[in-house]
Amino acid sequence: MDVLLGLQWGDEGKGKVVDVLAPQYDVVARFQGGPNAGHTLEFDGIKHVLHQIPSGIFRSNLTNIIGNGVVLDPVVLRKEIEGLKKFNIDFNKNLFISKKATIIIPTHKLLDAAYEKSKGDKKIGSTLKGIGPTYQDKIGRVALRVGDILAEDFEDKYNALVERHKTTLSFYNFPLEELSELEKIFFDSVEFFKTLNLVDSEYQVNDHLVKGDKILAEGAQGSLLDIDFGSYPFVTSSSTMTAGACTGLGVSPSKIGEVYGIFKAYCTRVGSGPFPTELFDQDGEDMRKEGNEFGSTTGRPRRCGWIDLPALKYSIMINGVTQLFMMKGDVLNIFKEIKICTHYELPDGTRVDRLTYDHNDQNVKPIYKTVKGWNQSLQGVTNYEDFPQELKDYVSTLEEELQVPIKMVSIGPDRNQTILR
Repeated sequence: MDVLLGLQWGDEGKGKVVDVLAPQYDVVARFQGGPNAGHTLEFDGIKHVLHQIPSGIFRSNLTNIIGNGVVLDPVVLRKEIEGLKKFNIDFNKNLFISKKATIIIPTHKLLDAAYEKSKGDKKIGSTLKGIGPTYQDKIGRVALRVGDILAEDFEDKYNALVERHKTTLSFYNFPLEELSELEKIFFDSVEFFKTLNLVDSEYQVNDHLVKGDKILAEGAQGSLLDIDFGSYPFVTSSSTMTAGACTGLGVSPSKIGEVYGIFKAYCTRVGSGPFPTELFDQDGEDMRKEGNEFGSTTGRPRRCGWIDLPALKYSIMINGVTQLFMMKGDVLNIFKEIKICTHYELPDGTRVDRLTYDHNDQNVKPIYKTVKGWNQSLQGVTNYEDFPQELKDYVSTLEEELQVPIKMVSIGPDRNQTILR
């Protein structure tokens, strides 16, 4: 089983890469996250964003599995499936959902909003999709799982959980006026959910491995948002690392093969949290505009900055990355000079190239190396040999620093603008 994950703060372009790599695989499986993910795919002039469904869904010969580590919103899933109807996808044939995946219920979203509001100016920038409270219930051993919707006493279990949530919501004086309407849509969606393939996915995944089928495990969010290793508390609520693929699908670590690490040629971040190379000047504004950097799930403008090598090296280390894919190289077309952060300077003047425990709280200053930009369009370029020399130099410099081969460079949103080296 190979694993594909983002090495920054999410939005690296994972959906596109899954779509490009998919023909080499038999199965694509999501292992964590939920509707806070936004995987954008573009092909044949069509742009589509997936939130919960694996990005292999557009390939009719692939099996797509939503693993036990995912948190699922039945309402969002139903909308997503209805939005894909025009592509004539046979969901009964190629989409399977773990009975052990956890369900997001309406009050999880209300709790998300209540918690975020209570933090005031210390809010973490949640997508308000109910992800955090759902994982909280999972760890607290009170959550509902997909298999529960098939039980005769599902409504009793649901009501018991809602009562717990109401107690918390009343503490925050959070209004419940919209709950009955949300519940109506939720239960309609649960009925639709029952018509899908609900399975013991850990057996299905391992059966595929025994048969010799090739599986691609697709991560959501990014490594620097990992619950353990990310910029805590400005993180997501799941394990976004290679290790999360094992627990999120029920696969032994010994079954992991290639680990594909995806990164942008620069950095972006949505929501709060440390971002040493963030740009507040015209360069940052130009980067945002050129890269159309607005969240695919929330629509929020993304914070933009130069590439951060200490952070990338950290992600490569903890994930055991074997191959790198550089995305959105074309966004840097507009710059005559490009900066690469190689070290941080701490408040006491010390230079480091590591992320320390108190990195979030320290006002670290990025130390940059400046390289020449290619400053030209890459339109029509279809192979690496035709890249401008400055772009080749940029790729070589990063490869040298990161000590992992960069095997793919993306220079545009479409499937065919993905150049293999």
